[in-house]
Amino acid sequence: MSRSPRIIRAYWLGRIGYRHCWDLQRALVEQVRAGAARSTLLLLEHDPVFSMGRRATLDHVLWDEAERRRRDVELVWSDRGGDVTYHGPGQLVGYPILDLPALGTDILSYIRGLERSLIAYLAELGLESEPGGKDLTGVWSGGAKVAAIGVKLNQRVSNHGFALNLTAAMDYFGGIVPCGLDGKAVTSVELLGGPRLGVEAAARAYGPHFEREFGCRLQWREAAEVLPLAAQAPPEPPPLRSLTVVSGK
Repeated sequence: MSRSPRIIRAYWLGRIGYRHCWDLQRALVEQVRAGAARSTLLLLEHDPVFSMGRRATLDHVLWDEAERRRRDVELVWSDRGGDVTYHGPGQLVGYPILDLPALGTDILSYIRGLERSLIAYLAELGLESEPGGKDLTGVWSGGAKVAAIGVKLNQRVSNHGFALNLTAAMDYFGGIVPCGLDGKAVTSVELLGGPRLGVEAAARAYGPHFEREFGCRLQWREAAEVLPLAAQAPPEPPPLRSLTVVSGK
């Protein structure tokens, strides 16, 4: 007799600041680890932010503090894997807070699964894409990166996740060396000739591909149920590097 698919809560959060959502992720990680909550998929878009991963350095931030302030772009040192990336309007961001062993997977298989789920969604939109290949994560099309992936494993529970460029303004990527990959282009669904999509519509259309890849069923819930949990987050970890702005960057 086959088992019923594991239920994962799914929330569309709308547009939300990076730090607020990071607080929410940390609170959910603690709950999932303690068995007090189901695994959860957060889908959203961020206000403009440069997110600095564990391998990021300020050499990869090309806009100085004054330019970031002028463009209203926050810079946040994060505890996810990877280098620097940009998040902003017109980009679908997904943060799966998952008990990986309960899903029968490990961290490397999980990252590849995220790639496959995004590739399947892009195929539904009529776009060909592929994994990055050796030493590269994310999803690529025509030699340019259309989706970035950066995750963290908290014992057995994942957080952080992916960012898929739908209609995001590409000029913001000019303020960084995206993912620390000098000379690599970044693209979007719109630039690839795909449909011009609203982020919420894309989030809900992506859901079935996540379900099929991870053998689960998404249970969509209201954001108002989960957002207050951010206030219960454990303290933000200290920055991995001190933030000093180099003149002329």
